[in-house]
Amino acid sequence: MLPFFLNSKPMKTTNILSLLLILVFFSSGCNNITTTETTEANDAPMAADQEKQGQAFLKDDESTPNVLNIAIGSPDHTTLVAAVQAAELENALVNAGPLMVFAPTNEAFAALPEGTVETLLKPENKTQLAFILKHHVTPGNYDKEFLKKFKSLGQASNQNVTVEVKGDDVYVGGAKIIASVPAGNGIVHVVDKVILPEN
Repeated sequence: MLPFFLNSKPMKTTNILSLLLILVFFSSGCNNITTTETTEANDAPMAADQEKQGQAFLKDDESTPNVLNIAIGSPDHTTLVAAVQAAELENALVNAGPLMVFAPTNEAFAALPEGTVETLLKPENKTQLAFILKHHVTPGNYDKEFLKKFKSLGQASNQNVTVEVKGDDVYVGGAKIIASVPAGNGIVHVVDKVILPEN
């Protein structure tokens, strides 16, 4: 049997080791609590940022009027809207695009030979009317300044129209662009003349 003083040393070592383990455990536990609280605190602003970048904060093109909505909302384009409806082309003007629509004003339609508009609006002339209207539509989304780089444009009618620059003015198919309105699916260029196809 060992003397008491030899037995007491291992006991002290065991107690010290136990104490150290308890301290390590307690300190790691505290660190975990601090880390968790920090993470939760950091997560709060991140979550807020993520919400701002999420779907709810995206600007939806559907919230911006499309080219057809713009024409319908314009008192200067009632004849054009009536023609689009008669030709049953509404769906073509609300698709994703992008589309450039050269929109003649009521005055531009009124400048056509007498009886032209009335004749085109008749159901039996729907195909011809649709062809003329498609001659006013181009795939793409170019503002007036960018159009100055073009010599011609390929229209939805499968025909080309010339682009001319005269000073600051741009003419497409002989029609002068007098205003431009961005749309959710393209752009509407208001023109002062009906652009008639060659055939």
